[in-house]
Amino acid sequence: MDSLLTVASHARATLPLDVLIALTALAIAPFLFVMTTSFVRIVVVLSLVRSAIGAAALPPNTVLTGMAFVITLVVMLPTWTAIDRSALQPYARGKLSTAQALERAAVPLRSFMLRQTRTRDLELFARIAHRPLAATTEAPLFVVLPAFVVGELRAAFAIGLSLYLPFVAIDLAVASILMGLGMFMLSPPVVSLPAKLLLFVMVDGWALVCGGVVSSFR
Repeated sequence: MDSLLTVASHARATLPLDVLIALTALAIAPFLFVMTTSFVRIVVVLSLVRSAIGAAALPPNTVLTGMAFVITLVVMLPTWTAIDRSALQPYARGKLSTAQALERAAVPLRSFMLRQTRTRDLELFARIAHRPLAATTEAPLFVVLPAFVVGELRAAFAIGLSLYLPFVAIDLAVASILMGLGMFMLSPPVVSLPAKLLLFVMVDGWALVCGGVVSSFR
């Protein structure tokens, strides 16, 4: 009887802690989704493509964010499958504590982030945090996370630059032609925007952009 009372009191003591952890996880879930997945690279690339085309509000931000979200689900599916298999399912069956489940869930996520992260960035943030690294695989998450985000921004800007150049070439060509014809009162974007849209549609631009950014992940 005493043992049953002890177990019951322990369960009552740990229940508020589990609820607190669950509420905290829900509160930071959007932040974790953005900062620990492929979302940053994808949404930045899509935004740069829209800027390069010159249509400032088309597609709208809601469409770009939704597209980035869906592509992120596709890219992260193997990682989330591994997290579900190694952490969530055992935790749901009561075989793991909350701390053990979080520790196991971090392993596939850390592996994904490390594949996209340069050693130089890891060493930089390890030096900032005063945590010298014996090996990159042993880097703590508070070092891996900023290094991963910096790497994602770098990759997104590199991809965006390569996509930007053809549209800049069209702008320059249109501006040169209009100046040669003496049509100084006609704004070059009025002519270059339809040309860029036509080129983008002819080469199936959105499919190429989405396929290219997905293939850039390791």
